[in-house]
Amino acid sequence: MAIFFRALRLLAMTTWVGGIGFFAFVEAQTAFRLMGATSLFAQLIGESLSKLNVMGNTCGFLFLIATIALWFRTDPRGRRLLPAEFLIVIAMMIATAVVQHRILPAMERDRAAVGGDVDAAPPSNPARLDFERLHPISEKVEGTALFLGVAVIVLVAAERGNNRAQAV
Repeated sequence: MAIFFRALRLLAMTTWVGGIGFFAFVEAQTAFRLMGATSLFAQLIGESLSKLNVMGNTCGFLFLIATIALWFRTDPRGRRLLPAEFLIVIAMMIATAVVQHRILPAMERDRAAVGGDVDAAPPSNPARLDFERLHPISEKVEGTALFLGVAVIVLVAAERGNNRAQAV
């Protein structure tokens, strides 16, 4: 049963981190190149990021449940990294929730206030200024979640498994 929980944890974390990476390095850049900064581009990116955040928090929840279950199925030496992984995933989930429930809604309000196209608004427009302030914050928070996820994957890889090499 421990193998199932280890596999679930790894699948959840790689799905989440892979999704963030795909969004940042493939989808957003490709959509911008093909669509430009249009309202359709904004809708695509906003919807994708919202779905990515829901997926991320679902993966985080599965990771946490599997980590708790694994705690009870692992000897004390095998548990040493579990608390750190648990806390890092909670930080990732908090970061994701901040983007989903605070930053994205504020950016959407700003976009609506300028008529849907932020770039078409005058540079001094308060809604545009607020949008331009929030956008790099959202990138930094999502980037932080990405790097924390990579850290969790490294910690999972460093865990002591139940194998022969461990006895050496």
